[in-house]
Amino acid sequence: MTVLVVGGMIGLGKTSVAELVGRKLESEVFYESVDDNPILPLFYTASDEEIQAKRYPFLLQLYFLQTRFEAIKQAYKDSNNVLDRSIYEDWYFAKVNHDLGRISALEFRIYEGLLNEMMKEIDGLPYRKAPDLMIYLKASFETVLHRIGLRGREFEQDQGLVDYYRTLWEGYDEWVQCHYKASEVLIIDMDKTDVVNNPADAERVVKEVRRRLGL
Repeated sequence: MTVLVVGGMIGLGKTSVAELVGRKLESEVFYESVDDNPILPLFYTASDEEIQAKRYPFLLQLYFLQTRFEAIKQAYKDSNNVLDRSIYEDWYFAKVNHDLGRISALEFRIYEGLLNEMMKEIDGLPYRKAPDLMIYLKASFETVLHRIGLRGREFEQDQGLVDYYRTLWEGYDEWVQCHYKASEVLIIDMDKTDVVNNPADAERVVKEVRRRLGL
């Protein structure tokens, strides 16, 4: 049984990489809840005043926490699964929004308490407790913005979001290096990798994943 998680900045191709690896390893893919997420468009389009009044960042993190908890429990129970982002990465987004003042200190304490209880339950599972590998997608900030633009989700395109994207991007490597402890990490340079349009890149990524897994 093999469980992989795919992580990295918004827009860098986590879903494409997860689908590629899932297909080649004959694994099910658990997708991040985006298209059916009722809060995400509100989070991206709300004014500062609306964010303060409606608490969209806190609600969004609770929503993601719930859906990622459900996904990882199912992935650990079944065999050969790939998660398009996972519960391990969720804390980083909550922390960034707390540091930006979008999530209050009280909300962050509540969030961390809930996350800690969920992680205790994962640690106590009788069948699985950690992924085998995280595939971390890394790129320059210019590539991040370019790929967010190519993806074309209207609510992600507002120029007012650039500072938010930059803040996320600036701290991502530090989170991986200092906070992610669940498994080994395979770093993929997305400045030089296009698994959708370049078959050689796709083959190289799959080959490297297989090598790290000992397959």
